[in-house]
Amino acid sequence: MSKYKVIVNPTSGRGMGGQSVPVIERRMKDYGLQFDLVQTERPWHAAELAREATTAGYDVVVAAGGDGTANEVLNGLMQAKLSGGATSAMAVLCVGRGNDFAYGVNIPSDLEEGLQTLFDDRRCLIDVGRVVGGLYPEGRYFGNGIGVGFDAVVGFEAVKMTCLSGFPSYIVAVLKTVFLYYKAPLTVLEYDGQEITQRSLMISVMNGRRMGGGFMMAPEGRPDDGLFNLCIAREVSRLRIFGLIPHFLKGTQATQEPVSTGQTQRLVITAKEGVLPAHADGETLCTDGTRLEAELLPAQIEIVTRMP
Repeated sequence: MSKYKVIVNPTSGRGMGGQSVPVIERRMKDYGLQFDLVQTERPWHAAELAREATTAGYDVVVAAGGDGTANEVLNGLMQAKLSGGATSAMAVLCVGRGNDFAYGVNIPSDLEEGLQTLFDDRRCLIDVGRVVGGLYPEGRYFGNGIGVGFDAVVGFEAVKMTCLSGFPSYIVAVLKTVFLYYKAPLTVLEYDGQEITQRSLMISVMNGRRMGGGFMMAPEGRPDDGLFNLCIAREVSRLRIFGLIPHFLKGTQATQEPVSTGQTQRLVITAKEGVLPAHADGETLCTDGTRLEAELLPAQIEIVTRMP
């Protein structure tokens, strides 16, 4: 029988993580699953706990939180794997704000459905991204994607909100960011032998499909195809930004002239003028960096999912 380590972030989802603990414990007992549950106490604690759980022989490490918690658990599992230790599968229970990583790997956002998915125990291998630069010169792993420029600032603004959570907080943050961040940096993008120089309002490097709880940055993206999906928007007017928002919500932005798309396994982004505010899975990479290098590592982590 599989042994589960459940890592709960009690502050995720404006406290929903802590409130979910009795439900998680009761339903896992109902399903007859063997588990231990622990709550995080500080930043990067989930990564430490995931690494320790792998070393201790747990078969599955469960991230109960939002995208930040899932990202930390993913980093802990990758650190354990690459240090030559044992490996554990990963699972996610959604009790956070955006849950974009879970969406990209077909894990339900409903807690009860997520627990059923855990019990059904269907697994597949997914790719994992690694980014070097900003606050992480040694590198940080990510499962869903990197956002550079406009969408990174949207994330920074959404976190500041105390009266809203989830997708509504991102919508309001988008509207604020239109007036805060409209002068794009001059960037050089290097991938697959290309070198593209332009003022880039936004650069999304996706392993998953969605960011911000509802913006379909890579509607055709798959986390197991060995390639990033790129979504790049050049600098446009404030009015044009408003016109693009509905397309990003529907995933039709590739039909719009300011937006270009592509696929690659490696990418380098350099700011020749200005700086690169950036996040990975919603976690800050930098606010004023000038160079980021990203690569996709194929078939790294086994995940409990509804994916075929």
